[in-house]
Amino acid sequence: MIKLQPFTAEVVRILKEIPEGFVVTYGQVARMAGSPRAARQVVRILHTLSEKHDLPWHRVVNIRGEIAVPSEDSKEIQRMLLQGEGVVFLADGRVDLEQFK
Repeated sequence: MIKLQPFTAEVVRILKEIPEGFVVTYGQVARMAGSPRAARQVVRILHTLSEKHDLPWHRVVNIRGEIAVPSEDSKEIQRMLLQGEGVVFLADGRVDLEQFK
């Protein structure tokens, strides 16, 4: 088994602890993991390790509260998963980060 780098392992741990019905931003995860400027690294970790580590990828949005995955199908899946957990979207399609963080 491949050992994860310390930052990656910390990101995985943080992501697994995001409770149902809450969202965080990529930047928040990076800060909590000790590297405030590593939001893009969090994106990469989610992209490559979500399935293998059963990460709640759908609970992570961008700094504006927007779903930021490129695929329209994935955007719809993420929105449905979040709504299923009680997350409400604003009229403009964003998550109110003050309410659900």
